[in-house]
Amino acid sequence: MLRTLTLVIAVAAIAISPVLVSADEKAEAKPEILFQNVRVWDGLSEKLSEISSVRVVGNKIAEITVGKAKASPGATVIDGGGRTLLPGLIDMHSHLVIHEGMVDGRTNYDQMTMGALTAHRMVDYLQQGFTTARDAGGNLLGIAKAVNNGRFPGPRLFPSGGFLSQTGGHADTGFFNDQPGSKDNLETNGFGYICDGRADVLRAARQNFRAGATQIKIMGGGGVASEFDPIHATQFTIDEMKAAVEIAEDYGSYVLVHAYHDRSVQRAIKAGVRCIEHNFLVSEETIKMMKEYGVALSAQVVMSVVAFANPEEITFFSADQKAKARKVNAGAVQMFEWARKHKLLTVTGGDMFGVDYGPRQADNLIAFVELLKWPPVEVLKTATSNAATVLSWSGDMNPYKEGKLGVIQKDAYADVILVNGNPLEDIKMVGRDNVRVVVKDGKIYKNNLADSK
Repeated sequence: MLRTLTLVIAVAAIAISPVLVSADEKAEAKPEILFQNVRVWDGLSEKLSEISSVRVVGNKIAEITVGKAKASPGATVIDGGGRTLLPGLIDMHSHLVIHEGMVDGRTNYDQMTMGALTAHRMVDYLQQGFTTARDAGGNLLGIAKAVNNGRFPGPRLFPSGGFLSQTGGHADTGFFNDQPGSKDNLETNGFGYICDGRADVLRAARQNFRAGATQIKIMGGGGVASEFDPIHATQFTIDEMKAAVEIAEDYGSYVLVHAYHDRSVQRAIKAGVRCIEHNFLVSEETIKMMKEYGVALSAQVVMSVVAFANPEEITFFSADQKAKARKVNAGAVQMFEWARKHKLLTVTGGDMFGVDYGPRQADNLIAFVELLKWPPVEVLKTATSNAATVLSWSGDMNPYKEGKLGVIQKDAYADVILVNGNPLEDIKMVGRDNVRVVVKDGKIYKNNLADSK
């Protein structure tokens, strides 16, 4: 009897053992996507690859093979039909919580409504092929946390948190009769901070980083889409700007600045700011200074060259805002010529929102080629590898440390898009209607190819 019982136990152990190993292997298995019959633009090269295969395992690019690769059992196979696979696009100046102007969330809707609208907008970013966005100010920190925790879909987010602005600055969205120093004037639902003096700047910058900001955005001069600040104004003293830079450096990150003209841009550079947003009214001297200090340009072509050419069509602009828009339009084309002449590190960010412009993020790239005559390969780098370089300046505040962004390379993040044609020859191929497949972090968010299986 004992011998029989021993034999039964031994046989049971043999039977159970493979099941345990199989469960372990299953737990370690990662979903796989195999792109076949594609030409690859890796984010860096001057031309497309030969017909190739790209294997995605989990959330990384595992293999790039010239010719056809064999699919693993259970893999999702996407036949690209000779189309182009390129890195997911990166918008370096988004405002995902701004929908119809900066005061929309103050006057028309509460923050719950703005958040609901933002969730829809982030899905639309993915549908357009934008898999990463650096948000240049607004109440996005909680949303970024939720996206990173998988609570709802969206692009990778590099949020700046609430704007830092002086009283009467570009992010002062209070009412005309607000009294300086009132609580509502100092902080508005995380949208922005009114900072007058070094102590205010230190507090606001620290608060943003505390809540998950990856970099800090300050307002260094007047703007177009705001009520109280004339566009010629220079905002924040150099000591206030340096305070923001000091905190960013303490966190291993950097500061970007909203600035249009020589005085505000040069002050920001001297304070240690690393990226200039807009820059449309500067002289060539300032462009040379940016090059000397290694300062990047974040450029918005559609808003400056297209939309601001006809500001009467921007329905939520006042007469004063429309006048400021016309002034910006007059200086933008020349600034872009100098930027290319002096080889500034240039990234593209749409600064595009509202029902008219929100669904058209890629138009910013298309306008670079069609209106400013930049070569398509240079423009595509502004939204891929160049953008990734600037994003890397956020250092350890970057929540995405396991792989590279903006490139198609082994072990880079699996953020890729498949587009019709050759975007190095026809930039319109990155327009939303030509984006056929979108993969972010190894997950398919768009696939309208009938030949996938």
